[in-house]
Amino acid sequence: MIITISLSRLLGYGREVVMTYYFGINYFTDTYRAAFSVPDFLYLLLAGGAIGSALIPVFSAYLSEGNRTQAWKSVSIAFNYTMIVMLVLLIPAYALTFDLIRLLVPGLPQEYFGLAVYMAHIMFIQTVFMIMNGFSMGVLNSNGNFLAPAMGSLLYNVFIIIIGACLVHRFGITAFAYGVVVGAVISFLVQIPALRRAGCRYYLSFNWKDPGFKKIIALMVPVMIGLGLGQFNAFVSQNLASNLGAGVVTALNLAQKIINFPIGIFGVSIAAAIFPTLSVLAAQKDILGFTRATSIGLRAIIVIMIPAAVGLIIIGKPLLALCFQQGLFTPAMTNMIYNVLIFYALSLFAYAGAMVVDRGFYSLEDTKTPVIVSVIAIIANIWAALSLVGIMQECGLALAYSFAGIINLFILLACLRYKIGHIDGRKIIASLVYSMIASVFMAIAIRALNYLMLPYFDLESKLGLLLVVGIDVIIGVIVYVLALYPFHLQETELIIELAKRKLGINNGRL
Repeated sequence: MIITISLSRLLGYGREVVMTYYFGINYFTDTYRAAFSVPDFLYLLLAGGAIGSALIPVFSAYLSEGNRTQAWKSVSIAFNYTMIVMLVLLIPAYALTFDLIRLLVPGLPQEYFGLAVYMAHIMFIQTVFMIMNGFSMGVLNSNGNFLAPAMGSLLYNVFIIIIGACLVHRFGITAFAYGVVVGAVISFLVQIPALRRAGCRYYLSFNWKDPGFKKIIALMVPVMIGLGLGQFNAFVSQNLASNLGAGVVTALNLAQKIINFPIGIFGVSIAAAIFPTLSVLAAQKDILGFTRATSIGLRAIIVIMIPAAVGLIIIGKPLLALCFQQGLFTPAMTNMIYNVLIFYALSLFAYAGAMVVDRGFYSLEDTKTPVIVSVIAIIANIWAALSLVGIMQECGLALAYSFAGIINLFILLACLRYKIGHIDGRKIIASLVYSMIASVFMAIAIRALNYLMLPYFDLESKLGLLLVVGIDVIIGVIVYVLALYPFHLQETELIIELAKRKLGINNGRL
């Protein structure tokens, strides 16, 4: 799953590379992102986390009881009502697209609004298939199948790149909107064989009295509210960024995508993989096992995310130049993104860790607490954004985002500890401290290495940038692992043991 998601994330960056190659970062790319926000909001509201978070605990509970028929009935009813709600929301969203775009990006020049509305109308089609994707992913993950949904995500990006690159000379940036639709369709179709193997059964039922459906809705509604508020938070940042000049919306968006790369690979993967286990442990009332699973998942994320954040801060500029600086993408654009990337990186561990803690609450069938906490974080983000944007411009928006993420994680942990009584807090703090110590050694090593080797590399060439970034990453990983190993953390020993088993190594023998 990690390999497939990694490829999908890389292709997601490939999509951004292709787009910025042809357009750079300017009002055209700002227009595309504004147009994408409207249909994407509907998807996030109805399926982007809400479905999986509500469906997996209920579906997993029925499977653990051996009641597969009831599981499929409840999912079918939830799917049927979700599609109705989607259609009800799509109609006014389609009619009011212009007003929504103007509300999202008031600083966008008037001549770009027509293009934004046109692209948003095209991308509304993807909402239908992405909601079906959400249900498919929840069902397949409950059945222990993580590969098919990950493959769907991979192909989604593949087809955006292909369609966008092939049609860009004819349709301009609108080609990428067509690619989004084709990618969403293919992403769902590729999961159909896996659904059949899982014994998928669909019921055309609207029995709102179904007990499983009631549980799904009870869990889903608070998550939907939380996601809606979270997206509102993003809309506020987008609104403020649109008034800071051409390309700022795109710069913030690209910097967030870079931050989401390690979060997507490790945070999403660990959280998605551990969620069914947490759901089963919660259903069995095994609080000790639940605590251990949550703790080790969170600690594993900390051990990975702390050095990832430090690494991005140190080598972020050459990495951005390597990935994006070609075509119409200039060094000035690289600097703009790097400046905000530094502030986004501060909260890497917090946003990835919150994914695990949130799923702990969902497994306990408590979706209200994460929503309440997210409201607090959103208020903190908006307050910080309004306070800092005038002083730090786009960097202030990035810092506000990180500030809110850290507050969100700490409050979630406090609430979870109150709810279950124990979260292995000492081990979590120890992992955080040891990871920071090892990351300091890693940073010193990379800085010293760059001081010695940079004069010998041509940083104006892709080969020179690739060698510098590659060497920095390899040396950084080696130094970090060596610095962390003496602490004998449980999560690192577990990773090493799993790696040995995969390689067939037993007591030094193959």
